[in-house]
Amino acid sequence: MAEELHLDTTVSKAEQYRQLLPQIVALTTGEPDRVANLANTAAALRQAFGFFWVGFYLVQGQELVLGPFQGPIACTRIRHGKGVCGASWAQAVTLLVPDVEQFPGHIACSSDSKSEIVVPVLKNGQVVAVLDVDSDQLNDFDQDDQQALEQLMTVVAEWF
Repeated sequence: MAEELHLDTTVSKAEQYRQLLPQIVALTTGEPDRVANLANTAAALRQAFGFFWVGFYLVQGQELVLGPFQGPIACTRIRHGKGVCGASWAQAVTLLVPDVEQFPGHIACSSDSKSEIVVPVLKNGQVVAVLDVDSDQLNDFDQDDQQALEQLMTVVAEWF
């Protein structure tokens, strides 16, 4: 596949995800390097939807360590259970946060981040990473994002 995305922006967000996911799969199929695949996945999501920040945090011991991302500089390490990313890791569930200021213990890597979705990457029942997507708009994520990103993280899990 050529390294460009083809999306119809006149359709619903759910349909845009349906168009995007196979393109990410095609882009990463046959590439054995996890970092390259995570980087292109973050770039594709940010390019497709214009999210403020998209990236991965990888589990290393009792911390999440910053992995490939697209957007402004970010927090490098997050402790288990801390902030939205650490809570998603600890609970092994997707967390949809309409207003990050209302999330107890939110870690403000950027004051421009207003809403967030964090999706765990599960391998053999264990969280090995999380996808963190931030928006500079309140309440910017919904069930369409959650369903599509959870589906995408099943693909990402194969790289671990």
